[in-house]
Amino acid sequence: MNALQWSDALALDFEPMDRVHREFVWLVNRVEDASDALLPTAWLALVDHTAQHFDRENEWLRKTRLPGASEHMLQHRLVLNLLRDGLAMARAGDTASAREMARELAAWFVKHNELLDAALAAHLRARPKTGPSARRASQPRRSLA
Repeated sequence: MNALQWSDALALDFEPMDRVHREFVWLVNRVEDASDALLPTAWLALVDHTAQHFDRENEWLRKTRLPGASEHMLQHRLVLNLLRDGLAMARAGDTASAREMARELAAWFVKHNELLDAALAAHLRARPKTGPSARRASQPRRSLA
C-alpha cells in the first residue's frame, strides 16, 4: 500500500488546490509503484508537476500577501530542490534512496497541507470575487414595480 492516499481529510474545499493535490498524490504513488527502470520517468513527471503546482501556489501567496507567505514559499523551494535530488538519485540507479524520499515526501505533504495549504485555501475562499460577474452579483436588484 502506498504511503499517501487521497481522502476527504486532505481536501481543502478549494477545487483549484484540491485538483492539483489529487494529481500530486497520484504522482507520488506512481513513483512508489514504478519499476526500477521506470522510476526516473515517474520522478521527472513528479518534479515537473510539483514545479507548476508550487509556482501557482506561490503566485497566490504573492498576490494575496498572506501572512507567512515567505515561509510557505521557502518550503516549496526546499522541497522542489529535494525532489530534483531524488530525480538525480533515480537516474543514477539509487532506487532505494529515491523510494525512501518518496515516502518522506508523502509524510511532509500531509503536514504541509494541514498547516500551510489549509491556511492558503481558507484565505482564498474568503477573498471577495472580482470581475464582471462578481460586480453584477453585488449590485442591488432593481424592482420592476
